[in-house]
Amino acid sequence: MAIYIDEKICKGCKLCIHFCPNNVFQMRNKINNKGFVIPDVVNESKCTKCKLCELTCPDLAIFVE
Repeated sequence: MAIYIDEKICKGCKLCIHFCPNNVFQMRNKINNKGFVIPDVVNESKCTKCKLCELTCPDLAIFVE
């Protein structure tokens, strides 16, 4: 399984963090080319593929495989 965050289009809204029931994401000091602080996948093994992160992302920047 893999969780992909398209760093080029993510705006760091944190919705994936708020809606993930398993705390898979976390904000770090990771900045994309637009200057937004973006989330990072820190607990991928806890992901249950519920796809709440993918469904709530307003920019379609997350894809769960």
